Amino acid sequence: MSIETKAGDGPADNHEVRGAMREFLCAFEQFKDANDARLEALEEKRGEDVVLTEKIDRINAAVTEQKARVDALALKSKRPALQAGAVAAPDERKAAFQHYMRVGDATSIATLEQKSLNVGTDAEGGYLAPEQTERMITQAVKDISPIRQIASVREIGANVFRKPVSNGDAATGWVGETGARVETAAPTITAIDFPTMELYAMPAATQTLLDDSVVDIEQWLADEVQGEFAIQESAAFVNGDGVNQPKGFLSYTIAEESVRAAGQLGYVATGVDGAFPAADPSDVLLDLIYTPKQAFRANGRFVLNRSVLGQLRKFKDADGNYLWQPSAEAGEPARLLGYPVTEAEDMPDIASNSHSIAFGDFRRAYLIVDRVGVRVLRDPYSAKPFVLFYTTKRVGGGVQDFDAVKFLKFSLS
Repeated sequence: MSIETKAGDGPADNHEVRGAMREFLCAFEQFKDANDARLEALEEKRGEDVVLTEKIDRINAAVTEQKARVDALALKSKRPALQAGAVAAPDERKAAFQHYMRVGDATSIATLEQKSLNVGTDAEGGYLAPEQTERMITQAVKDISPIRQIASVREIGANVFRKPVSNGDAATGWVGETGARVETAAPTITAIDFPTMELYAMPAATQTLLDDSVVDIEQWLADEVQGEFAIQESAAFVNGDGVNQPKGFLSYTIAEESVRAAGQLGYVATGVDGAFPAADPSDVLLDLIYTPKQAFRANGRFVLNRSVLGQLRKFKDADGNYLWQPSAEAGEPARLLGYPVTEAEDMPDIASNSHSIAFGDFRRAYLIVDRVGVRVLRDPYSAKPFVLFYTTKRVGGGVQDFDAVKFLKFSLS
């Protein structure tokens, strides 16, 4: 009997990653050459060359796509290998869950859940997937959800996570070795609630697929739901209004940094409505970088969408060096002014008064809470002859530190 191994374990896969990396770096060199020609034409006052501009846009898009391919291949190559000759120990719950998925018989899984005193997992609400299946889905979602990769994530067993926060008003001070100590005041403690909301997906399968014993039914479920979960999560973590979904960081009040109040996020303005300044546009990026305190800059990163990133790739410093630099290693993020860049497609394009670029320590700024457990309800009736699998998980999110991230607002002030 042969043991299956992941595709990322062999030298052929490493060769594929290296090849994709070479193509990516070559595409970036072509982009720089074309953009240099555009800038040279502008300096000679020949005006914009429409053909050259279109060429730059095509190469720019190709650079973005090639970078995504490199990251995907690098992620695939890092998956742990299955040990040769290893035989997994029998898992009673996993076997019962697979039997339920394939034929709809929930007798065994219901008995196991009654023994373990699980609640809220009856036939009407679905059954909890085994821990291995839950981890498989969670890891798959993390791999393709940009905000989940950079934020803090906490698993909870309740529907709400309450985080105590000190307002920092406890009395402190310096004192000599024998000096009198003034009684300190107790700090004011408030709490931030992070409720979890239900996220669902409903993949469909044919009974023929379910009857095929060769098909890994748990992997099939993870593959089917990961994309939908990641898309919905990513959108909510950026723009969610907090009603039946997590509250995205762009849904909080964002005020000018010098006048913002507690519980508000801060921004710095470009000084131009809906655009970068014509002269020295990269200076506003430096303003943004140095707006957070040093403690947050140490792990700072840029978050923006691919359209904005396409414009930033054209920026140079005073010595003619491009501010955006590709990563030297596959799977590592590109850098802008020395800081890593995360592409989040749900960030807004540059427009009047848009907050299109964020910078800061997102691990300290944003908290994602996951209620443990993925629930699956088998439905063979609603879409005959297909079998639907109503799969749900509970997720919440919100800003936990309003000082840790700042925004660049494309406005006059």
